[in-house]
Amino acid sequence: MQKFKNVKLVDHPANDGDSFVVSISGTQTAVRLYFVDAPETSASSLALQRLREHTRYFGLSNANVTIDFGKKAKAFMKDKLSKPFYLYTAFAKAPGNMAKGRIYAFVITSSGKSLGGLLVREGLARAKGVGRETPNSVSKADRKEQLTDLERSAMMKRKGIWQWTDPDLLVDSRAEERLEKAVLAQFKESITTTPKLININTCSAEELKQLKGIGKKRAEIIIQNRPYKSTDDLLKISNFPYKVIIENINYFTVK
Repeated sequence: MQKFKNVKLVDHPANDGDSFVVSISGTQTAVRLYFVDAPETSASSLALQRLREHTRYFGLSNANVTIDFGKKAKAFMKDKLSKPFYLYTAFAKAPGNMAKGRIYAFVITSSGKSLGGLLVREGLARAKGVGRETPNSVSKADRKEQLTDLERSAMMKRKGIWQWTDPDLLVDSRAEERLEKAVLAQFKESITTTPKLININTCSAEELKQLKGIGKKRAEIIIQNRPYKSTDDLLKISNFPYKVIIENINYFTVK
């Protein structure tokens, strides 16, 4: 990583607690903090999904509280970076909506404190996000554990956003979030693993076995009943599970 001194915060409308524009030797660059994730500052269309995720994570009943603490995190960041600070980066690209893109970075305040650690300690961010070995050679795994401990401490002390947490709601809403992510992951997998259209009169057994519910034996049955004049002929195969054919018929062609 490269170390930059005398870095300055640039006032920018897209700034928030964990992502902001800085000036390095006169060149403006958008940075995203490693390891930490501060609440959203608005309910814009681009931020809605993350706003809901943060609201669930912190066990809140009202997303307005999430937004309020997103703004508090931004104000906290602005205060801590009011004086020139240090920045360490390997110029790894971070996803986001900045027109010129963002890079991941560690930011050390003028007082020598990690901005990310301060945000988590004060209950203004959660310990979550992309990480790597720190500038002072703390491993990725160890730094993640350190920040997780800071988050737990802030939670127990009811600091920052945690003062609004409903413990029962936190359990239920986090479970809801995990379930939704699992469903989306399955949906994504169903799209990325959908087999290409195959010709039932010429395809191999291995191609047939890519389809849901079709193993070696069922593939052999389909091959033994060739030729097919249309895909509907598959429904005429005797003693073959009707459900399996219906689930896969759109993946077949006779052309």
